[in-house]
Amino acid sequence: MFAESAKPEQRTEHAPQTTWTPETIGRLAIRALYREVALAPKPGLVSPMDSGSHTDMDFSTFVRSLHALREYFPAISRLGMQTPTYSQLQCCGRIAEKRMLQATNGINTHRGAIFNLGLLCAATGVDIALAGSCSVESVSRRVANLWGPAIMATAKAINDSHGAVVQRRYGSGGARAEAAAGFPSAIKIGLPAYRRALVQTQCPQQSAIQCFFALMAELEDTNLLWRGGREGLNFAREAATAFLARGGVHARDWQSQVLTLHAQFVARRLSPGGSADLLGVVLFLESL
Repeated sequence: MFAESAKPEQRTEHAPQTTWTPETIGRLAIRALYREVALAPKPGLVSPMDSGSHTDMDFSTFVRSLHALREYFPAISRLGMQTPTYSQLQCCGRIAEKRMLQATNGINTHRGAIFNLGLLCAATGVDIALAGSCSVESVSRRVANLWGPAIMATAKAINDSHGAVVQRRYGSGGARAEAAAGFPSAIKIGLPAYRRALVQTQCPQQSAIQCFFALMAELEDTNLLWRGGREGLNFAREAATAFLARGGVHARDWQSQVLTLHAQFVARRLSPGGSADLLGVVLFLESL
């Protein structure tokens, strides 16, 4: 609290003290993922507005999935406090994936989040156990230093996933390369875009939209490559770049622009799921 007699330039504001527990970390992860799926409009993606380019899932599918994952993120955070091997993290993730698929009748809603936010929750657990606190930078370094080599070694053994097929076909590194490096796109592109927009708009929703477009403009999104090939990826990246050049969410007509893009993405069956996954990463990291 500020002293009443303090001059404005003398005031010092301190962030509230956080009691870090696996449950706290898990809640932040679930909140970040809910914010991501509830955000609308997002071109080609599921939201409360509609199912985007997807015919096998809707907003309620994601809510059921998140409910099924509510115990996973605290569990993997708790595991992180023991500085686990990557193999141990994988075992925890497989259990979560099974629960997700049971809740969604076999539909993959959050496999990327189980991987990305699972790693980050575990790294946050490591930080809390060893240092008593955490930061975006330290959590990122933990992921890269502790598990980066194992992530890439495991990626070479996976041949049948969409990401693996796209990597062979187009030479794209994909989500595993991003994670193994400590999520550099989230930290260098997504977080700055989110924070700049938040300063200007004071609106977390608009800031998340701006962040999403900033990510889509730069990423080699393997979901876009899978659905639309190099042409589809280029279309999405150019559309995102043009949106940002026109002012992004700071333009008066930004919502109508995004709705137009949404219709175009749906017509082309494009779904920038990789960008959405990294938006979830950004929202989690920002909460730290």
